[in-house]
Amino acid sequence: QVQLVESGGGLVQPGGSLRLSCAASGSIFSIYAMGWYRQAPGKLRELVASITGGRNTNYADSVKGRFTISRDNAKDAAYLQMNSLKPEDTAVYYCHAAITDHILGRRDDYWGRGTQVTVSS
Repeated sequence: QVQLVESGGGLVQPGGSLRLSCAASGSIFSIYAMGWYRQAPGKLRELVASITGGRNTNYADSVKGRFTISRDNAKDAAYLQMNSLKPEDTAVYYCHAAITDHILGRRDDYWGRGTQVTVSS
């Protein structure tokens, strides 16, 4: 079984920073891409940022210049550094990874349970 566990969410004032972490564990053969999505109340889940094994990155327009995604392939981990946070960044943030399972021998999408980020004064 493969699991993703997020950490680092919380309450922060506008203009502040947070760093989210995502750790993958289990029967991992390889990780193709990792990313962060978010879902605000009453809205659809949306892509925030993604990164491939080759460290090619993609960002939502709304976070470009403020958020930075990175990964540590040796630790099977991904991170999201969020700066200049705005109230509209408030959402549950979910880690996603496309992982080839060592036992199943195929690539599937995996999701974490989410971590709440609240930006408010």
